[in-house]
Amino acid sequence: MSQITIMPSGKTVEAAEGANLMQAIAGAVDGFGHDLDGPCDGSCHLFVLEGRKGLSRTSREENEKLDMMVGVGSKSRLACFVTVLGTEDIMVELLDFASGF
Repeated sequence: MSQITIMPSGKTVEAAEGANLMQAIAGAVDGFGHDLDGPCDGSCHLFVLEGRKGLSRTSREENEKLDMMVGVGSKSRLACFVTVLGTEDIMVELLDFASGF
């Protein structure tokens, strides 16, 4: 089980091993992300501030989508691609702008 701290609000949510990061955050933050059954539109772009090792590795598909986006940095992830490993606590920063494709 990992505790996820969502910045800048400071809200926290717990996520079990194997949970999707976007679903865990969407449960605590209204309007975050997109429908998991639909295509990724970049609305789940966030920065991982702490606990990167507690998340799944960046996939090839996620990297390709990040390459097409504006405002991407070394801490960028697309939450819809990320699985919580449950090994450590995580801190993420939600972005204030739509940085999608």
